[in-house]
Amino acid sequence: MGDILITDDERDIRELISDILKDEGYTTRLAGTSDECMKEIAVETPALMILDIWLKDSNMDGIDILKIAKRDYPDVPVVIISGHGNIEIAVAAIKQGAYDFIEKPFNIEQLMVVIRRAMETSRLRRENVELKRGEGNTADMLGDSAAFRTLRAQLDKVTKSNGRVMLTGPAGAGKEIAARYIHANSNRSSGPFVTVTSASIEPDRMEEVLFGTQTSSGVETGLLEQANGGVIYFDEIADMPLGTQSKILRVLVDQTFNRVGGNDKVQVDLRVVSSTNRDLQAEIDAGTFREELFHRLNVVPIHVPSLEERREDIPLLAEYFIETFNKAQGLPLRAIAEDARALLQTMLWPGNVRQLKNVVERVLILGDSTDAITAKELPSSEEAVEEEGRVVLSGGLATLPLREARELFEREYLLTQINRFGGNISRTASFVGMERSALHRKLKSLGVSTTNKAGARVAVVEADAV
Repeated sequence: MGDILITDDERDIRELISDILKDEGYTTRLAGTSDECMKEIAVETPALMILDIWLKDSNMDGIDILKIAKRDYPDVPVVIISGHGNIEIAVAAIKQGAYDFIEKPFNIEQLMVVIRRAMETSRLRRENVELKRGEGNTADMLGDSAAFRTLRAQLDKVTKSNGRVMLTGPAGAGKEIAARYIHANSNRSSGPFVTVTSASIEPDRMEEVLFGTQTSSGVETGLLEQANGGVIYFDEIADMPLGTQSKILRVLVDQTFNRVGGNDKVQVDLRVVSSTNRDLQAEIDAGTFREELFHRLNVVPIHVPSLEERREDIPLLAEYFIETFNKAQGLPLRAIAEDARALLQTMLWPGNVRQLKNVVERVLILGDSTDAITAKELPSSEEAVEEEGRVVLSGGLATLPLREARELFEREYLLTQINRFGGNISRTASFVGMERSALHRKLKSLGVSTTNKAGARVAVVEADAV
């Protein structure tokens, strides 16, 4: 969960805190003096520091260490503890950048609440800093299918505006990559890109995380303030608590808000991009999403196609992931055999691009060869799989008469192949070994037609053929 450095001159205290944190799943390191503390920091930067003000037999006290830590490691939260605490010391510690101050003897539950909040704040900051920095390649858009070209054309139209965009599509389809593409190609590209992942933030902490806090001890900026001048991305907006939705609505109207506990108006300049994999109209009907907020966010709706809608792109994406894992993890740089390409393009991908990435990584890790990846190495989600030179039928297919089974197989086979080739009948006919006119006649007899969906040509079964 996180590495926490505990510095206290009382051995019993630091070991007690360590035992409690280990029970909660954290890893800890201990230091009894300022020299030991600085040595531990130099070895590896901790995720959080718990620091006593008074350190016996040390060259520096806690405030001195705090100053150095905030200068050299500004993203590491520091929680100050002291048995000699008073309001002056607490204020001094907060002014020097401490996350919070706890007086000995401390309440364990109070300590854990402070640590959890500090760790969560640190994680969110770290993630957004990393995303703002050197991950330009995450904004790359890969694909050449009709559905993908339609998506990119729509994104290019909105990059130069300041309009709010609502990205829809299934989980794992690449909605965040689309949001990053908008940011990277907009006039706000030099500004921050801040992600709000509603599902990962505790509901009772949502407003503190978004708006920040303001107390007599100081100000803690929230994600809205951190996104000032850039783009704020609400990932899966349907997960946002209903109470927070009304406050976000006010921010969208006048781009101002109050921090939690504060009275000062904070002015921000934000572009808002949202995403969802749910039917927001159904959420509105169920009373879990505000209709007015939906209309404010849904100025420009853009559909991010599923992997099924862009099967032509699967080999290209798989090759990209192979190169990425080779550079990042040193996994073998393997080609993809033709039978593997065909299987990848016909498999079911409920997890979309994210699932494809996981499959590629698994194959590279488990594979014991640098030869081309073959179909045998891939997990199969087909109704029928090859085993020792024969086809093993599914239970449903095996119970049908030959004529019905053959018709069902031909329909599903040709549907899969047409969609694999992006609705291109000529390429499909060439692959399956039929004359184009013969394929057209076969499709008509099976009740299969092609239609436009998300900018792509896809095969569908006519209603009266089912």
